[in-house]
Amino acid sequence: MNHLETFRVAMAAILANKMRAFLTILGIMIGVLSVILLTSLVSGLKTTITKQIAGLGSNLVIVVPGRIGGSRSPGGVQANRLTFADAINLKNKLRQDAQVCAVVQKTGTLKRLNINDKGAAIFGVQANYEKIISLKTEKGRFINEADVTSGRRVVVIGATVVKNLFGTASPLNQTIKIAGINYVVIGIAGSRGSIFGIDQDNSVLIPLTSAQKQFGITSPNTIYINALKAENVKDIQAKAKAILNKRLTEDDFSVLTQEQALSTISTVTNVLTLGLGGIAAISLIVGGIGIMNIMLVSVTERTREIGLRKALGAQTEDIRNQFLIEAVTLSGIGGIIGIVLGILLSLLINNFLQTTITWWSVLLSFGFSMIVGIVFGVAPAVRASKLDPIQALRYE
Repeated sequence: MNHLETFRVAMAAILANKMRAFLTILGIMIGVLSVILLTSLVSGLKTTITKQIAGLGSNLVIVVPGRIGGSRSPGGVQANRLTFADAINLKNKLRQDAQVCAVVQKTGTLKRLNINDKGAAIFGVQANYEKIISLKTEKGRFINEADVTSGRRVVVIGATVVKNLFGTASPLNQTIKIAGINYVVIGIAGSRGSIFGIDQDNSVLIPLTSAQKQFGITSPNTIYINALKAENVKDIQAKAKAILNKRLTEDDFSVLTQEQALSTISTVTNVLTLGLGGIAAISLIVGGIGIMNIMLVSVTERTREIGLRKALGAQTEDIRNQFLIEAVTLSGIGGIIGIVLGILLSLLINNFLQTTITWWSVLLSFGFSMIVGIVFGVAPAVRASKLDPIQALRYE
C-alpha cells in the first residue's frame, strides 16, 4: 500500500468517528492555546514594564529596601531599614552630582461627595519627583517646596481619578478626601497607562511630609537618584552604596541602575514564562494521553478490520503508519486551531492588557503538539501492526 492510500484510509477512519476526533483535538487545542496565551501575557508585561523604566531616563539610580535576591527575615519578608535620614544624607553628599527624592506609597480610598474610588495608589513625594521621573503635569501645577516644607494638604491626581470622581467637571481647586482627610486638587498628572492590569493613573501624589504625618510613615519605599550627567551613573551608584553602607549592611538595601532594573525584570519574566509555559504544556501532555487512549480504543474496535486488511495483503508497516498518521493528524489539527484561537484571544485581551505574541512560543507549542502526537501515537500504532491476522479475524 502506498503512502497516499495509507493517508486516505487514516482520514476516513478519523471522519468515521467525528465526536471522538473532536474530543481528542480539543485536548491538544487547549494546550497550545494556553501556551501561546500565557507567554503572550508575560511578554506583554515585560514589554510594558521595560517601556516604563526606559521612560524614566537612563540617568536614574533607584534605591530600594532589602537586597534583590538576598537574605530574608524568618517571615519571608525583608524588613525596610531605610530611613528618611538616609535620603537626606544621600541628597547632601551627592548634591553636586545628582538630585535625590524619597517616595512613600500607600493604598487607600478616595472620596468626593458621595463618590468613592477604592484601592487608589497614594504617593508621598518631594517637589523634584516630577523632574526626576519625567512626569508631566497636564493641568494646574505640581507640588512645590513650600507644599512639602509646610505639609500642605494639596494633591496632584491621575487621569483615572479625574474620570472616577469628577467625570467631565474640572477638578482643579476642588476638595477630595484621601483616606478620610481633605486635600485640595492643584494639578492633573499626565497619563502613564497600565502595567499588567494595574492602572497607574488611578493614583494621587501628595507632599511627602503630609503622607508621613497622615499615615505615620517612618521609612521610604524608594529613593530615586537622578545623575546630572549620564556618564556619571555608575559613579553615582558606587557613591550611594558607600554612603548607605556606613549605616546599613548590604542585605538592607539595593542600589540599581536602569540597566540592572531591566535585567532583573527580564530574569523574573523569563522565569514566569518558563513556569507558566510549563504549566500550560502539561495540558498538552494530558491531550497526548487522551490521543493514546482514543487510539488504543480504536485499535480494539477495529481489530477485525485490521485482520481483514492484513489477510488481503496489508503489511505491518502499513497498519502502523495508518494509526500513526491518525494520531499525528489529530494533534496537528488541534495545534493549528489552538494557534489561531491563541492569537485571536491575545489580540482581544490586548485591548485591556498589553500582550505580545512571540513567534517562538507559536512554533514551540505547535512543534510540541506534533511530538506529542507522534510519541503517544506510537504505542497504539505498534500494537495494531503486531496483531495476528487470524486471531484478529476471529475477534468479536
